[in-house]
Amino acid sequence: MTDHNHDDSGLIAIAKQTRLAAMKLAVLSSAAKNEAIEAIASTLESAQNEIIQANIADCEAATTEGIAKPLYKRLQLNEHKLRDNIAGVRDIGKLSDPVGSVQIHRKLDTGLILKRVTCPLGVLGVIFEARPEAAIQIASLAIKSGNGVILKGGKEAIRSCEAIVKAIKQGLSQTAIHPDTVQLLTTRAETLELLKLDKYVDLIIPRGSNDFVQFVQQNTLIPVLGHADGICHLYVDKAADIDKAVNIAVDAKTHYPAACNAIETLLVHQEIASTFLPQVAEALQKLNVELRGDTATQSILPNVIPATEIDWQTEYSDLILSIKIVDSLQDAITHITEYGSKHTDAIATEDIEAAETFLSLVNAAGVYHNCSTRFADGFRYGFGAEVGISTQQIPPRGPVGLEGLVTYKYKMTGNGHVASSYTGEDAKPFLHKDL
Repeated sequence: MTDHNHDDSGLIAIAKQTRLAAMKLAVLSSAAKNEAIEAIASTLESAQNEIIQANIADCEAATTEGIAKPLYKRLQLNEHKLRDNIAGVRDIGKLSDPVGSVQIHRKLDTGLILKRVTCPLGVLGVIFEARPEAAIQIASLAIKSGNGVILKGGKEAIRSCEAIVKAIKQGLSQTAIHPDTVQLLTTRAETLELLKLDKYVDLIIPRGSNDFVQFVQQNTLIPVLGHADGICHLYVDKAADIDKAVNIAVDAKTHYPAACNAIETLLVHQEIASTFLPQVAEALQKLNVELRGDTATQSILPNVIPATEIDWQTEYSDLILSIKIVDSLQDAITHITEYGSKHTDAIATEDIEAAETFLSLVNAAGVYHNCSTRFADGFRYGFGAEVGISTQQIPPRGPVGLEGLVTYKYKMTGNGHVASSYTGEDAKPFLHKDL
């Protein structure tokens, strides 16, 4: 639906249609869902040129409007990225169906059987900035998990999203799944309206800048799955292997600096700093990384920009790295606890005990030993793709794949059983036998 000015009732109508389509989807077989996912992959392949042309138009318009560099990188959808995403759709088809799995099967008494069974959430509202491929990943994950989805792409990606959703709906129209299962909203006003639809939408997933996610969290009664900040750390311990640590730091900062799993702060143990820092600085500066350091770092690397309190709190999403020298493992953990965003934090060390302490005490969705924080990603974890990353304490946490899009219900079957038989003087005992 490319009608850009739905009135309020129009959006409610769309939400109702999506809910209706989702209810039908919820009871379909795995085979029917997988068939639809393959149909989506095929139509995306056929529409590849249209999608790439639409994205080029989006990128040109964004450049004219002076889009920020990190956002531009996220907006770009070249042939290579698109191919990877289509492969990702097919991978989702291969994953096991998250719906209908029996988590508890218990005989409460003869003829009284309890089951806990996974089921879809219903309708997802996904609001994302700049990343058009999010539409591909999320629509596929939604269908696999039996959910309808209302997508709201950022204005900078409007043409790309329209081309993508058009192809997805075309694919669905050849299958048992109604094209209304996937909807696209295109205006800013609709974002606010969507956030009010707690009667029709079961989960909101925002993907974008910190301010944007916080805005969503503060303006809806619908549960929100997401994270505002990605302030990730690498701590180089006194027992680190220098070469490993340099490679990890370079990858974690420069592989894709705009990503939320790139490091923003490097913490270095004082005993290793004078050896490690000149080497890592040289490697990073070759790749145009601007370094900012605390006083101790400045005495080893005189050409770094002095770091201020603000630097420890900043997600640069760019080729900038702040460096701090710490006295101990405990100091590193204290710094991360104070400034981290509970996304992903790593330690480089050959001391197993130090690693264990770090992994146990750092409170983040991902805690890594001797590897880059860039691995924090649903695709890399083998989830096929991700709907987003959650840094909240309660699950789902970290990269969220299909398991975050289902809930469960308790199904009980009896034969005229009543609760009063199990209370009072002649109370029957429960068997509580797992089947």
